[in-house]
Amino acid sequence: MRVTQEQGARPIRAWTDDIEPAAMEQAKQIARLPFIAPNGVALMPDVPAGIRSTVGTVIATDRAIVPAAVGVDIGCGMNAVRTSLKATDLPDSLKTLRD
Repeated sequence: MRVTQEQGARPIRAWTDDIEPAAMEQAKQIARLPFIAPNGVALMPDVPAGIRSTVGTVIATDRAIVPAAVGVDIGCGMNAVRTSLKATDLPDSLKTLRD
């Protein structure tokens, strides 16, 4: 594993040494976002550049959800929807919701 970290950014952990320049630039931009968690960004061995975000990437966030980081490139239809629900409105287990 190779770790890259620029000043003012979270670390990028890559499980490959073969990263196209466009993919690395996208990863660096992601690592500079203000809501990226301290453990940062992980690039899988088959990481290519995508639409605004690399494909095959794990992006750890702090108090943020980025559905497009999953859905834009693979077209799976991820969507973010604002609701009136608060965390306290939810049950202790979300198993029935996931099922």
